[in-house]
Amino acid sequence: MDAAGWRQNVFRNRGGLLALPALALAAFGKPSTGSIALGLPLAFAGEALRCWAVGYSGVTTRSDEVTAPTLTTAGPYAHVRNPLYIGNFLTALGFAVAFTGKQGPAGRAALVGAGLASMLGVYAAIVPLEEAYLRKTFGASFDEYVASVPRIVPRLRAAGSQVGSYDRGVILNAETRTFLTFGAMLAALVYKLRRDVP
Repeated sequence: MDAAGWRQNVFRNRGGLLALPALALAAFGKPSTGSIALGLPLAFAGEALRCWAVGYSGVTTRSDEVTAPTLTTAGPYAHVRNPLYIGNFLTALGFAVAFTGKQGPAGRAALVGAGLASMLGVYAAIVPLEEAYLRKTFGASFDEYVASVPRIVPRLRAAGSQVGSYDRGVILNAETRTFLTFGAMLAALVYKLRRDVP
């Protein structure tokens, strides 16, 4: 399998690959009230960023193939090229903090490190695939976008040229699976915390 085929395979299976660290947290995590109070705001902030991005990019974010009907450069995309993935990373970090409050240092480092490293591995594989598609599809427009908007670290000031509009109606349709996963993680936190209360 060539590099593009391998990246496409990771892209198709990204949901399952990213579910593995969440399952590990739910199975082995030991939350505390303090870790939950610290982690959940991060998790909710990540989900809010994701919803903001999906409102601009639409349901194509759930496709098994890289696709984009237009080059969206408005909303969060005017600040950073991968707001969905940054939102996912914040959510994962928040849940990792929330689930590991009573973990020893080694256990916390293992769960948090493995979870975030797996996300970085998945995104390191699929971001170049997406960018190659966007460059092939939108050409000079994408190159101009890349020149003015960073890939990972958001810029505070929005880029000048912005294309796209926010449609909140698309969020429920596109994010049902994400909301269910988020809810399941919240339920697992509550269950584990109550189970450990004497």
